[in-house]
Amino acid sequence: MTIILDRPERKMQEIREKVAAGERLSIEDGLFLYQSDDLLSLGQMANSVNMKKNGKKVYFIENMTLYFTNVCEATCAFCGFKRNPGEEGAYTLSPDEVIDFVEKHIHDGVREFHITGGHNPTVPFDYYVDAIRALKKQYPQVTIKAYTGAEIEFFSRLSGLSIREVLSRLKDAGLGSLTGGGAEILSERYRKKMSVNKATTVQWLDVHRQAHQLGFRTHATMLYGSIETLEERLQHMVYLRELQDETNGFMVFIPLAVQPKSINASIKRRTSAYEDMRTIAISRLMLDNFQHIKAYFINIGTQLTQMALTFGASDVHGTLVKERISHSAGALSQEGLTRDELIWLVKGADRIPVERDTFYNEINVYG
Repeated sequence: MTIILDRPERKMQEIREKVAAGERLSIEDGLFLYQSDDLLSLGQMANSVNMKKNGKKVYFIENMTLYFTNVCEATCAFCGFKRNPGEEGAYTLSPDEVIDFVEKHIHDGVREFHITGGHNPTVPFDYYVDAIRALKKQYPQVTIKAYTGAEIEFFSRLSGLSIREVLSRLKDAGLGSLTGGGAEILSERYRKKMSVNKATTVQWLDVHRQAHQLGFRTHATMLYGSIETLEERLQHMVYLRELQDETNGFMVFIPLAVQPKSINASIKRRTSAYEDMRTIAISRLMLDNFQHIKAYFINIGTQLTQMALTFGASDVHGTLVKERISHSAGALSQEGLTRDELIWLVKGADRIPVERDTFYNEINVYG
């Protein structure tokens, strides 16, 4: 759908007035903003909303990414990470092997393990529980943020347990929060075209709903820049906004620019800087009940991340140490940043860096 207006300036002014009054934007409003060439007005509105919510503070965390297994039954068209059982490069680490990796890379400042991986049907659900339990026993001070909504649905099928039973067992083992992945685009047309043969839109949302009901606070992503329509992006945001109205369990929204399968792919296979800034700003305006919008440097690079801090973003993720999923799909950015680099990045945008924990409790403010 294309919004054609004789007076686009009038429509932009109407949206400015709605934003200033704290009124909720519609999908039609969002579509106009996606199609408008007035990027600076869009950025100014998003920056204004963010400044009201967070001031000049920009958050980051000292974290490590861990990947228990890359074996996966799903066949998502955008993924370069997965391997089939027995395929060259396939792996499934034991809990002891995971801990051995952590021992070699962890330092005292790490506050979070960020864990995602494949939907590996060759191991039982207990494997996934035991890995969490072993990590929590070895590192009780570190919050475990693990598994996507799609992985939780997979665990339910694998084990024969209900979603709530799966979440409860993982919580008892030491799980602190769910990651935001597996959402991709919450559209069944998209999921069919992209072979996202894992949790449906309804199932993904229900996993997070039930997690919130059990006391988890979770994350939400959107993987944009492939075959989805602008309406589907905006409907994705509305689904999340509606669930947030219901549960208030999401902490942050993370727009993720899709990565090509090869690091040598041309720039025509990548999202533009214009689209990245526009999507972050529109996310800030549409998701009025989310506290934070994250600019993910792994997907858009450090310089655009810095720019995003004036387009509505209030979080730059974390140190990561060694990211694999986006880089296996052709990301050109660094695999991780140090605390000092993140502080430099935020200060370079005339913002105040704030080191946080998983739940946005402030640890250190670098004024």
